[in-house]
Amino acid sequence: MLATAIVLLAVAGCDTAAVDGTRACEEQRKADEAKVRVDRWEPPEDLPFVGDYSEVHWQARALGNPCSRMPGPTDWEYQGVIVLRPEDAKRMAERFEFVPFTSVDPAELTSSHAPADVRPDLVPFLPPEPQWLHSQTYNEASPSTRWRVVFLDLKRHTLLFMLNDH
Repeated sequence: MLATAIVLLAVAGCDTAAVDGTRACEEQRKADEAKVRVDRWEPPEDLPFVGDYSEVHWQARALGNPCSRMPGPTDWEYQGVIVLRPEDAKRMAERFEFVPFTSVDPAELTSSHAPADVRPDLVPFLPPEPQWLHSQTYNEASPSTRWRVVFLDLKRHTLLFMLNDH
């Protein structure tokens, strides 16, 4: 009986430690997801032809629960805003046949992402009254280790990107 009680206390202690660890992990995940990063995007292959841009702001968000005690990977979603050099924005628009986003039939998109889906913390980095262009060709261009959806404001040299692990 005493041995059973000791085992139960030990298990309860492990559960308490696991709960505390999970809680700490959740708090860290929320802090990481709220952080707006300004370091260059890596790997650059995810966003080809952006050139030597002057500014980037991006965030990462877990699509699953990385704090789960169940084994397995967690997929991530990334969103960001890049200020391109004018010549790189123009080159991208011409090479990948960007068209006004307002002319795109949402049913033809391979993703449900749209500029309206941008995270609130990134909105201050978007141009005022953006004139978004879209290119399914660019979204599907190789190489990419992630699903890609981008929107380009050519007039303001701004690229809004949304990437998902696959």
